[in-house]
Amino acid sequence: MKRLIAAVLTAVLLCTGIPVHASETGNLPVLQEYLVKQTDALPEGCDLNADGVIDILDLAIMKHSKRTDALEPMGTVHTGDATFYGGGYEGGCAMLDPVSRDYWIVAMNYYDWNNSQLAGAYLEVTGELGTIHMLVTDELPEGKKGDLDLYTDAFPLIAPVEKGRVPCSWKIVSLDTADTPMTYRYKEGSSPFWCGIQVRNHRYPITKLEFLGADGKFVELPRRNYNYFESMDLGEGPFTLRLTDIYGNAVVEKDIPFTPDEEQTGRVQFPE
Repeated sequence: MKRLIAAVLTAVLLCTGIPVHASETGNLPVLQEYLVKQTDALPEGCDLNADGVIDILDLAIMKHSKRTDALEPMGTVHTGDATFYGGGYEGGCAMLDPVSRDYWIVAMNYYDWNNSQLAGAYLEVTGELGTIHMLVTDELPEGKKGDLDLYTDAFPLIAPVEKGRVPCSWKIVSLDTADTPMTYRYKEGSSPFWCGIQVRNHRYPITKLEFLGADGKFVELPRRNYNYFESMDLGEGPFTLRLTDIYGNAVVEKDIPFTPDEEQTGRVQFPE
């Protein structure tokens, strides 16, 4: 019987598009018992998307929450040149308007921008005079890999202004507002026939966004260089989304309404 339950759950995971290995089915005993018997108490640690319900989506993200296909190891330090300019709070390529003046902002070079993969990333930037935290809101097309273009008022915090171009180092850190859930904004002109979705307030940069199709499988949404994921197949909603960050962490967001004129607040956030 136990082997049968494990086989059924493995099939369920496969239907969600998650790769499953034989060793992983040994990690499911608590979920197996709960889903088969439907007891009243929620098993501790199994509500992986923090929605108060244990269901197929929690199975889908078990073992997917830590994957090996990370963009880079957490804490990787990058080096390049730092310059400064006066933009980024409005009209930046990341399309994050309105950007709060509580943040120092920075433009990311074309190579690390990587088709907006680092849009909204939170950086710890270090120069000869000190270290500051900065939000990536724009792209620096002419920069070489590792380069940053800091907001004018932020540059003096890491280097003397008269130098103009200085060596710097930076690494991605956890967004300071990520103790609250992620939010979702629909692009202007979105409809059931074409829709653009932007994710905000993510702890770490997003590398993949998928939606749950009618066949029970997750489908990846194409990403645009201006920080929106777009599709002609989403329909009227509500949407179930699976988000993966650059470190391979995945979370599932259920029942996000389609409200083109209103930003939606979700219920989940990436782990630290």
